[in-house]
Amino acid sequence: MALEERQASWRVGVLYSQTGVTSTIERTQLNANLLAIEEINAGGGVLGRPVEPVIYDPASDPKKFRAFAEQLFQVDRIRLLFGCYMSSTRKAVLPVVEGHRGLLFYPTLYEGFEYSRNCIYTGAAPNQNSIQLARFLLSGYGNRFLFVGSNYVYPYESNRLMADFVVQSKGKVLDEVYVPLQAAEKDFDKVIARIKKTSPDVIFSTVVGTGTAALYRAYRAAGFDPTRMPIASLTTSEAEVAEMGAEVAEGHVTAAPFFETLSSPAARHFVSRFKQKYGDSAPVTAGAEAAYFQVHLAMRSVGKCGSDDPEQVLANLRDFEFDAPQGRVRVDPENNHTYLWPRIARLDRQGRFQIVWNPGVRVKPDPYCVVQSLDDWSVDEQQLIRP
Repeated sequence: MALEERQASWRVGVLYSQTGVTSTIERTQLNANLLAIEEINAGGGVLGRPVEPVIYDPASDPKKFRAFAEQLFQVDRIRLLFGCYMSSTRKAVLPVVEGHRGLLFYPTLYEGFEYSRNCIYTGAAPNQNSIQLARFLLSGYGNRFLFVGSNYVYPYESNRLMADFVVQSKGKVLDEVYVPLQAAEKDFDKVIARIKKTSPDVIFSTVVGTGTAALYRAYRAAGFDPTRMPIASLTTSEAEVAEMGAEVAEGHVTAAPFFETLSSPAARHFVSRFKQKYGDSAPVTAGAEAAYFQVHLAMRSVGKCGSDDPEQVLANLRDFEFDAPQGRVRVDPENNHTYLWPRIARLDRQGRFQIVWNPGVRVKPDPYCVVQSLDDWSVDEQQLIRP
């Protein structure tokens, strides 16, 4: 791109892993990010100027995320940054963003208990997925849980919260087992052994990346029954299901604001556009949906204030809502997190998520879980669809 064209464009940073342990899910976020930019540019750009993504591959490595963030702000002179999946990468990038007074748009569910003026969180906070999933599992399966997670910050913090919810219902966490982030098949031998020894009602997984498929394959090989003892996860999406296959995935449970199978016109349009661009087999995940709508939110704010200055973008971002594929969303000015629509789904024999609980309400983000009572959420009056 010629210099005069670059100066006439809105340059934004894009940091998603195209290689590495979490690349499968992050590629869906990158694709959604680029789809949103394509749509904006096809509509004339923002104030007549196209959006130009400056893309790097940090390869699932927090150190590379930080280094590329420095390059984006210091060399490429971007002011708005889209990206990050793992909490370890977000935590590596945030000091750089804050130091350069930029603005990070983070499209991934996370453990909560964080606020940065320089970050917009468009993935689910714990009160928008963990509480609902806990209540659903406790009501439908039992109160004896075994936790398994990848060895980094998000699984430890997410499991801590889930343990609080289980104990509230006089349940018990039988054990916590952690595997390396770069987990191999053999790393799940100890997980299967603990499941056999403790016989939990539910396995709550915070395993991420390539280890996810390995866990579900080990579970199936052990002959466990998901109708009696499912793997329930916040981090298993359509991307991980595509890696493990439908037979391995069937019967397990996930909570998220968006699933590829949502039937609303906005969801169907988004999924259709995504697959038209990236192929019929391309998985469309909740992380991708958040990456998609956050670009539209950000650039709408740029259009309103006529600048990509982070302070102006932030001030204007809080003044409007956006009809995202999951439903209408908005950023909460109190905490920079996003109002979202919690749902729970079970995987069918085709490896597709089928909604089993949908309260049909938009939930105000509460990243610090000020209200932690499970009594605020009840599935007792919902029609639960059993396998």
